[in-house]
Amino acid sequence: QPYWIEDPDFDIEFHVRELALPAPGDDHQLAVQAVRLHARPLDRRRPLWETYLIHGLQDGRQAIYIKVHHAAIDGVSGNDLLAALMDTSPEPREIDEPDPWRPEAEPGAAQLLARSAAALAANPVRAARVSVDIVRSLPAIIGSPARPWLPLIDRFLLRRNRGVVLSAPPLIAPATPFNKNIGPHRRWAFTSIPLAEVKAIKNAAGVTVNDVVMALCAGALRTWLQKHDTLPDGPLVAAVPVSIRTEEQKGTHGNRVSAVITSLPTHLADPAARLAAVHEGMRVAKEQHNALPAELLTDIAEFSMPALANQANRLATRLRLLERVPPFNLIISNVPGPNVDLYLAGSRLDGIYPLSAIADGQGLNLTVLGSRGKLNFGALGDRDLVPDVDLIIDALKDEIATLSAAFGVC
Repeated sequence: QPYWIEDPDFDIEFHVRELALPAPGDDHQLAVQAVRLHARPLDRRRPLWETYLIHGLQDGRQAIYIKVHHAAIDGVSGNDLLAALMDTSPEPREIDEPDPWRPEAEPGAAQLLARSAAALAANPVRAARVSVDIVRSLPAIIGSPARPWLPLIDRFLLRRNRGVVLSAPPLIAPATPFNKNIGPHRRWAFTSIPLAEVKAIKNAAGVTVNDVVMALCAGALRTWLQKHDTLPDGPLVAAVPVSIRTEEQKGTHGNRVSAVITSLPTHLADPAARLAAVHEGMRVAKEQHNALPAELLTDIAEFSMPALANQANRLATRLRLLERVPPFNLIISNVPGPNVDLYLAGSRLDGIYPLSAIADGQGLNLTVLGSRGKLNFGALGDRDLVPDVDLIIDALKDEIATLSAAFGVC
């Protein structure tokens, strides 16, 4: 099993860097430069993070690009890390002299064997607990409307009521241009939408902020798919990450994330109908998710042998399995951000724009990260599969106006 250790040869100059944009230093140039940095794999021989201070932006602004491997943090722990780096007032806080740093010694073979033996000794207990959770969860798994149809199982079960939103045929991700194996290059675009406008729609429609965000994404994707003449007859399928971080786990790093699978009604032309369908789909998805233990999927994943998991992943890539049978079309994340003004060396934070991750079979990712009074959208795509990702961002801005008009909150 792999273990995290401190780098005994840590060199901060390798991780903290500076660069400058050429004139005029607009947001498009920033997006192009940031996504070039984002596309470069992190050096596995060093700690898996990099930070860039970017000069030369218009209006005297500066940008900070932070890249951390998803194995180390999730969205919530990333926000915690960002908050720890910043101040709550323009006057920087006093920093105490740090204690002398003494890195831990790199473990030898004997220590690694001892750790593995201890982990193996605990495995039977963990396995028993996970097995009990799986047995207890079988009714919820079998009855889930988001579960693909399994003929050999469903033949012996009562016909499931999939409801209106998740209706028969079973919920299967339709083919789209971005559900293919990805290449090494990326496109990224970003924008901000006032939170007040989203809340006005939420209040008028009687839904949640996240429902409105999902409906905005559905409308923008519908526009993009129509322009490429690839709009499926049925809804897309979206995976929506959900934090399972407990109060005791707040402030810690690592990944504490599960996901709900829901339909994304890109097939509906009416914006109000799309929002209603999103609301119902998320309600059903949350009910199914809440019926399962929060940590069941992560517990199961921890039992996989890393070497076997890597081989299975390579085989799936060679066979293009995730392109042929994608479990969902894309990931849409909505991460709460800081609700107060933050500063770095006296400069006020204007916005936080997310660059997430894509993978084989899911060549497009939409992530929303809140900052004070704004929802900041970032659309990341494979350069060859979604070369015009900025069209999705433009459609998002149009969609907020369309939804506002539909509910009379212009």
